[in-house]
Amino acid sequence: MALRCEGAACARLYPLVDNIPILINEPNSAFRLEDFVTRKDTTFDYANRNPWIKRMKKLLPTLYANYDSAERYSTLARMLEKRSGTRRILVIGGSILGLGMDALLDVPDVEWVDTDVAFGPRTKLICDAHDLPFADGTFDAAIAQAVLEHVADPYRCVAEIHRVLKPDGLAYAETPFLWPMHGGVYDFTRFTYMGHRRLFRFFTEIDSGASSGPGSTLALTFWYFLLSLARTRHSKRAASFASMMLCGALKYLDPWLVRNPSALDVAPGFFFMGYRSERAISDRTLVEHYRVKAPPRNKTFVKLPLKRRTLVYAIFLALAIATAATLIRGLRGNL
Repeated sequence: MALRCEGAACARLYPLVDNIPILINEPNSAFRLEDFVTRKDTTFDYANRNPWIKRMKKLLPTLYANYDSAERYSTLARMLEKRSGTRRILVIGGSILGLGMDALLDVPDVEWVDTDVAFGPRTKLICDAHDLPFADGTFDAAIAQAVLEHVADPYRCVAEIHRVLKPDGLAYAETPFLWPMHGGVYDFTRFTYMGHRRLFRFFTEIDSGASSGPGSTLALTFWYFLLSLARTRHSKRAASFASMMLCGALKYLDPWLVRNPSALDVAPGFFFMGYRSERAISDRTLVEHYRVKAPPRNKTFVKLPLKRRTLVYAIFLALAIATAATLIRGLRGNL
């Protein structure tokens, strides 16, 4: 089966794969229609991941924590609930549910349009963010969580988001800064805090800042350091396991460390939430009105007394250093 574009300047056929439209504009995309018809591995293949590995990963400590993503999505949900009629939400990179997005699922009368360049449990259609196949002013909100580093031209993609949003449409994005390369050939870009704000210069800011803190950055860097020592698939898995066990607790420092304004200099990534605007913020205004974001202290975190917290981290760091030295010697002897 296929869909035909009825536009006078188009008249193209687009295939359906498992009833999912493949709306790729081949002349402007790094992907081809054939990639999806033949189910070629693109950015990632969620369906073919080993289920046992997925279960094991859920049992291991993570190296990164986006503490306030659920709260930010709750803010977005409250703003959408104030709107009448059906709310249309575009999710770019939406083959799986993003971290913290559960808060949006409770918003009534929502039409979800989950797009991606990979098949997944939530994929509604396949399209490239450089050419979104929607009319101007279609959506109430657009979300791009951990997506814009994977596109060749993030400025074009954000311009497309701007185009398909309603005049008062909302945009939310999370994009990495000091995050190691991932996604192979489809990893193109990183943004500083200022660079990320300028990327969304045609939007009026509601909130922006670091999505996590230096503890997560250190844990991720140590993970990739160990991976650089490994040469085989099994040794890489061992390095990943060791990193999670050694550095999984570092993320618990972030709610405290992120209060320091200099944490923006070493954040794993940044978020932006804003309204669509017809006027761009000028570079001069951007520089003149630059202000450092310092999120409020996480209430759950500060319940732990300072002396006990300090003792816990001192013990953890001593164990981590000793274990890391042993691990590195072992890797060097086996590779």
